[in-house]
Amino acid sequence: MRLQRRLAADILKVGKSRVWLDPTKMGEIEKAITRADVRKLIKKGYIKALPEKIHMPKEKRKKKKGLGSRKGTKFSRLSRKRRWISTVRALRNMLRELKSSGQIDNRTYRKLRLLVKGGMFRSRSHLRTYLEQHDLLKEVEK
Repeated sequence: MRLQRRLAADILKVGKSRVWLDPTKMGEIEKAITRADVRKLIKKGYIKALPEKIHMPKEKRKKKKGLGSRKGTKFSRLSRKRRWISTVRALRNMLRELKSSGQIDNRTYRKLRLLVKGGMFRSRSHLRTYLEQHDLLKEVEK
């Protein structure tokens, strides 16, 4: 079968995966060992070229970012610095919001900014937990 498939692919000018062999005529196809034999089978319709497969659109291809399709290392896809920048910006914005809403005073804000700069907090929720545990949040009357 491999020989016939290869010859048919060569004659039809397609890849081996696009060659269709009629499952009901396998006996006849197996007997074909020359290019001429394979051409006759193509003429009879026992061997055909399948249509090209439809490719996935670029937008969908870009979305394939699951664990199985990742090739680079952890930080080759998103550098350490980029991750640091996004985390620190989020934390500093949160501190600014807390200060403007009056939940923390200026002194606490300054201390927390230095802690953020030092990389003490992993995320906004981690910072929030720290504030609650150390009773640094004030209740604001609406």
